[in-house]
Amino acid sequence: MENLIPLLNSIDSVLWGPPLITLLVGTGIFLTVRLRLLQVVHLPLALSLIFRARNRGEGDVSSFKALCVALAATVGTGNIVGVATAVKAGGPGAIFWMWMAAFFGMATKYAEGLLAIKYRTTDSHGDIAGGPMFYIEKGLGHSWRPMAIFFACACVLVAFFGIGTFPQVNAIVDSVEISFGVPRWATDFAITALIAAITLGGLKSIARVAAAIVPFMALSYIALSLVLIVVNIDALPHAIALILESAFTGEAAVGGFAGSTIMMAMQNGIARGVFSNESGLGSAPIASAASKTKRPAEQGLISMTGTFIDTIIICTMTG
Repeated sequence: MENLIPLLNSIDSVLWGPPLITLLVGTGIFLTVRLRLLQVVHLPLALSLIFRARNRGEGDVSSFKALCVALAATVGTGNIVGVATAVKAGGPGAIFWMWMAAFFGMATKYAEGLLAIKYRTTDSHGDIAGGPMFYIEKGLGHSWRPMAIFFACACVLVAFFGIGTFPQVNAIVDSVEISFGVPRWATDFAITALIAAITLGGLKSIARVAAAIVPFMALSYIALSLVLIVVNIDALPHAIALILESAFTGEAAVGGFAGSTIMMAMQNGIARGVFSNESGLGSAPIASAASKTKRPAEQGLISMTGTFIDTIIICTMTG
């Protein structure tokens, strides 16, 4: 196992380096230009649609519940540990590049949500199914089916071993053990029982629980963060100046950040931004496809707000 760690670190440094930055941010910039700054021009409309979408089309859940399911997968470890890790490795400037990744990622998330509705289908059980594996094959043509299959398999692996199940559960188990002294096996058992009770009911059960928990969780975290910011309001201007300055100079905040460069700030900021909001990853469109809507663009706008809420708001509070 110890011999495997250096290999995984080497692969990680390549994948999360310039190739990923170019693909993710480049795609976001391209879509931003083609969509004429949609994430700025139509953001007020997108935020209002969260609560007043018509929900009259085919689908299993409302647009709001679909958004909550997507946010349930993103609001968590990435918003807290992810931001702290980015700052530790890349300096305060990583937060600025996290903002940039989120800004352009909103255009990507819009495209994902739109395509999820446009190319969704009904499976053999009568349930709505959609996501990148469907719009890759149906949108690009049957010859792209191997790529669709590859994405589906990769998505399962990421859910289990990547930014999905294991990091979240590990963070919960560790924090409960350290804070309250609860044995790891007891927390594992409780989590397994709760997740089984929710997921065995299918997407509608997951959406119902997410719609009840996610808004409370997000608003509580934002409120507590604002209290801490207000208590330390004198330090806020310096903190913002430090983020902006470090983003382009690579200067460290303290000695522990020595050696941090602009590339490190960009790499860690963008990587943790993706870890946080999953724009371009392809997981959110799977939930979006189940929305009760006839308008792909409407769901695209609602999906776009997920990145805004997750990274522009919550990650900024953490930063």
